[in-house]
Amino acid sequence: MKSILRGLCCAGLLAGFASLAPAATMTMTGMISDSMCGASHAKMTAGHPDMNDKACTLACVKAGAKYVFVSAGKVYQIANQNQGDLAKEAGGTVSLTGDVSGETITVSKVMMDKKK
Repeated sequence: MKSILRGLCCAGLLAGFASLAPAATMTMTGMISDSMCGASHAKMTAGHPDMNDKACTLACVKAGAKYVFVSAGKVYQIANQNQGDLAKEAGGTVSLTGDVSGETITVSKVMMDKKK
C-alpha cells in the first residue's frame, strides 16, 4: 500500500514539474477569431450577408467573447487580450508569434499574411 501511495505521489510531482516548463515561442499562420465563433463565422455571416469575418469577430468581442487564434484547425486561447494588433487584424489570415503553453498563446507579434 505504501509503495502505491509513494508511486502516486511521485507521479503527481512529475506532472506538477512538467506544468512549470517554459512556454515555447512559435510563429504560426492562422486566423484571429473569437471564442463564440471559433474556426468558422459561417452561421453568423449566413444570417447577416453584409457581415464579413472581421466584422463578425469584432462584434462578438464587443458582445463579450474573447479573441482566439485558429491554426491548422486548432483553437488557441489568447492570454493577452489587450494586444494592439488583435483588433486591427481580426478575421484575417496572419502570421502570429507568441509563447505557446498548451492551448494558450501569449501574443508578441501579429503580421498580416502577405499571401492573401
